[in-house]
Amino acid sequence: MICRLFATKRRMCVKGRLKGLLCYNLPFQTACLRTGKMMAKAPKTVYQCSECGGTSPKWQGKCPHCGEWNTLQESLAVPEPKNARFQSWAADVSQVQDLSKVTAMEVPRSPTGMGELDRVLGGGLVDGAVILLGGDPGIGKSTLLLQTIALMAQSRKVLYVSGEESAQQVALRAQRLELPTEGVNLLAEIRMEAIQAALKQHEPDVVVIDSIQTMYSDQITSAPGSVSQVRECAAQLTRMAKQMGISMILVGHVTKDGAIAGPRVLEHMVDTVLYFEGDQHSNYRMIRAMKNRFGAANELGVFAMTEQGLKGVSNPSAIFLASYRDDVPGSCVLVTQEGSRPLLVEIQALVDDAHGFTPKRLTVGLEQNRLAMLLAVLNRHAGIACFDQDVFLNAVGGVKINEPAADLAIILAMLSSFRNRPLPEKMVAFGEIGLSGEVRPVARGQERLKEAEKLGFKRAIVPKANMPRNPKEYPGLEIFGVAGLQEAVDVCRSAADG
Repeated sequence: MICRLFATKRRMCVKGRLKGLLCYNLPFQTACLRTGKMMAKAPKTVYQCSECGGTSPKWQGKCPHCGEWNTLQESLAVPEPKNARFQSWAADVSQVQDLSKVTAMEVPRSPTGMGELDRVLGGGLVDGAVILLGGDPGIGKSTLLLQTIALMAQSRKVLYVSGEESAQQVALRAQRLELPTEGVNLLAEIRMEAIQAALKQHEPDVVVIDSIQTMYSDQITSAPGSVSQVRECAAQLTRMAKQMGISMILVGHVTKDGAIAGPRVLEHMVDTVLYFEGDQHSNYRMIRAMKNRFGAANELGVFAMTEQGLKGVSNPSAIFLASYRDDVPGSCVLVTQEGSRPLLVEIQALVDDAHGFTPKRLTVGLEQNRLAMLLAVLNRHAGIACFDQDVFLNAVGGVKINEPAADLAIILAMLSSFRNRPLPEKMVAFGEIGLSGEVRPVARGQERLKEAEKLGFKRAIVPKANMPRNPKEYPGLEIFGVAGLQEAVDVCRSAADG
């Protein structure tokens, strides 16, 4: 037997009985392989990004795929399976079709029994649709879905899969909420293969998976909650939902930044992405639709947390303005648009002398970067310098406002606080502010004015392009159309003096 010293790696040939020597005799190598006596190769390790799911053969501080820092985590390389896991979601056999010959049918919707949830979903659940519901821990995701399942069990076949709670815990929650549990099928399982077998056996119409981060598949060697497991389990559940026509709701945890934990490919995989928002110290919760293939995006649903669970709020503007006072400086009412619903939200501003070297800029529910731009526009085009002032902004009610239509209301609130004079009573404002001081129009201006008049407001400052053609349609509302920031300031000053 001819053996050579192997310099790079220390291996062992049982037939040669020499530690640290590698046998190069082919007959003996073949015999060792046949008998299984040659040592197996060490498992290959890769580094996987926790944000995008990309892999790298070595650790790097920055992910080469998405560019995020300190997101690579060591994991074992997944071996290629003998049977292909990846299949088409829609059908087993795909073929080229002429689009003009494809029959398009209106998708029927099944109401959930929760009016605000139906509003966010676009009218109800669609067969074969996969919905991802994300939110902070303890905000009420499981409570809402248990209420929805209990209401839909009266007319449809439902299944609640709990991976975080036992069957006794779910029963205690249903008892505490006084929910009818007749017809609610419950499965406490986290193994994906067992869940798939239960779905094929019972064939439910609506399924809730609570939560997707607790599920695991035997085909993946990583732990539950990892990027590979979340992506694989979501893909298998989505495939079954499409092929069997099941309306499926997946519960997803969120990170400290508020995004869905796991790869962002999860949001592209599902049909609808819902975010549960709200302050845990408040009784009100909001569901926002970030993506919806069967309805309008950016739709908002408002719920009130009670002892019997979540109750829908039909008129959230009245709730947001419950503690509004028009005789207090630094307060202005904004008419914002959330999907198809106009909302009236109070914007509070506090401008005070800065006592440190750097003035503070803090916003709650509003964009932080947009505040610096508005302060620069206020200085240049209105002559109000706030470089030595602390500025604090707050959107009352816990609602998050991202649209630029809030610019005019923010500036008027800051101006009112700076001069310590309240704005004219019963006044609303909306409009986008440009860098040159112009007031730009916003979408759905007429619907905003109708909502303000319905709630009893008397004045409105709007962009000139959003002025109604027939002001007689709003008999109880005095509308001022402004083209620039200075004009809006003059209107407020004259209305307050008058």
